[in-house]
Amino acid sequence: MKRPADQIALPLDWPQARDHSRFILSDANREAYEHFRAWSLWPVKATILTGPPRSGRSLLARTFVERVHGRLYDRAERHNEAELFHAWNAAQDDGRPLVMVVDEVPPQWEVALPDLRTRLAITPIARIQLPDDELFRSLIRLLFADRGMHIPEEALRYVSQRVERSYWTAERVVDAIDRFAIAERARLTLPTVRRALAEGGIIDSRGAA
Repeated sequence: MKRPADQIALPLDWPQARDHSRFILSDANREAYEHFRAWSLWPVKATILTGPPRSGRSLLARTFVERVHGRLYDRAERHNEAELFHAWNAAQDDGRPLVMVVDEVPPQWEVALPDLRTRLAITPIARIQLPDDELFRSLIRLLFADRGMHIPEEALRYVSQRVERSYWTAERVVDAIDRFAIAERARLTLPTVRRALAEGGIIDSRGAA
């Protein structure tokens, strides 16, 4: 059987219909992205992927395992440890890589099974960071595009300068603005965005976070 290529190209542009095209590459996730592209260099055929919720970590992992016919354990810390142990060993035997997506890595991820703990100790870790400015703005654009909306650049700058930069916040911001615009039958303008964020409690009435 022909083995899958070690170097893969992951689609990055948006918006497109396919789910994996929603992964937006930036400095916040580039290291993790490159880690999966060079999986032939992993010391073992397994890796741990961590990052904030809603950061695209599951999407990146799923795209990778689909392309190389690997194994994926999302929220791996919630899975049976013996099952993870056998999956880790199987990956070494057949060359089909194992990806474990977790909120915390060892030792914060407390593993009771000694055999699994020793294997995780030699397993590489890939990390996705909090979004940088580029990624945060691109994510907001994408979330608005999902709703058939376009946010003006001045409004996007206003948002990015005044709210917490996180993946959850991006979703909360877009939802608050969309709901407000629908309720007020308002166009997506800077004044609309300012009022929506204030009334949603995301910023105060003076425009501060």
